Amino acid sequence: MSTETGGRVVEFDDSGLNRWCDEERFEVLAERIAEYAAATNDPIEAHRGGEVAPPVFAIVPVFDAMLVPVIDVAPMDIFGRVVHGEQDFHFHRPIRPGETLASRARAIGYAGRSNGSGITVHIESRTDSGELVNEQYLIAFFRNIDAGKTVGRPAPEHKFDESLRAQDPVAEVTQRIDLDQTYRYAPASGDPVPLHLDEEVAKDAGLPGIIAHGLCTMAFASWAVLTEVGGSDAHRLRRFAVRFAKMVFPGDELRTRIWKVKSDKGITTYAFETVRGADVVLSDGLAEIAD
Repeated sequence: MSTETGGRVVEFDDSGLNRWCDEERFEVLAERIAEYAAATNDPIEAHRGGEVAPPVFAIVPVFDAMLVPVIDVAPMDIFGRVVHGEQDFHFHRPIRPGETLASRARAIGYAGRSNGSGITVHIESRTDSGELVNEQYLIAFFRNIDAGKTVGRPAPEHKFDESLRAQDPVAEVTQRIDLDQTYRYAPASGDPVPLHLDEEVAKDAGLPGIIAHGLCTMAFASWAVLTEVGGSDAHRLRRFAVRFAKMVFPGDELRTRIWKVKSDKGITTYAFETVRGADVVLSDGLAEIAD
C-alpha cells in the first residue's frame, strides 16, 4: 500500500527494539589496520604503520553485527531499499593492535516519514575485560517506506549550523577517490557489497557505475580533520559524525571544509562537510577533539 503523496506504508516491529544481538568477536591485527589506512589514502604514519587504528576503522569489528538488529524491526522484503543514512562514532579511546573486541548492537528507535523511514542502531565495542572502547550510532534509512509513526530514541544530533557559512573555514583539504579505491577498500573493510565492485550490478541497480563506499569517504574526511585540526592524533578524537548525502564515484575530486564551532571543558568542536563541486556528499559533519 502507498499513500497518495508518499511511499509504501509498512509496519515495523516494535518488539525488536532494545534487543541486543549476539556478540561478534574480532581480533585486531596491525596488518589489518595498515591495510585499512592504505585503502583510504590515510597519510598519518601511526595508522599506515599499524600502530593505532584510524577512527573509521572502528566500523570493521562491528560490520557483521551492525545490521542484525534492523532485521528484528524491518520486514525482509524491503531490504532492497535500505541505505546507510548516518554514522556517528563516540570514541573512548582508539583501537589498538593485539586486542580482541566484542561488539554487539541493538535498534533503539525508528522514525517514519512519507519519503522514507530510519531505524537507529546503537553499537558497543568492548575488550575482553569489559572496557568500552567505542560506541556508534547508525541510521539505516529505507527509501520511500513509511513506517507510519516514530517510536523509541533517536540518534544524538549533529546538525550543521548554517550560520557558519558566513565564516571562512579554518581549513580545506582537497582529496581524490582513486579509480581502484573500491577494490582496495572492500577487502580492507570487509564490505563485499557488489555495488562497489561490479559495474553491471551497479548499472542494473540504476546507477551510472560502481559507487564508492560511504564509510571510505567518511574515512577520507576523518584524516582531513585529524591532520588539519587534530595534530594527526587519533587519541584526541572523541566524536566523529556525518550524514551520507550523495553518492561518490571513483575518480571524484572532493574537498573537506572545516569550521571551528566552540571550545568548552578541554574539547573543541568542529563542523565540516565534504563536497564534490557544488554537491555536498557528506553533510552535518561534527568532530569533537580534545585540546
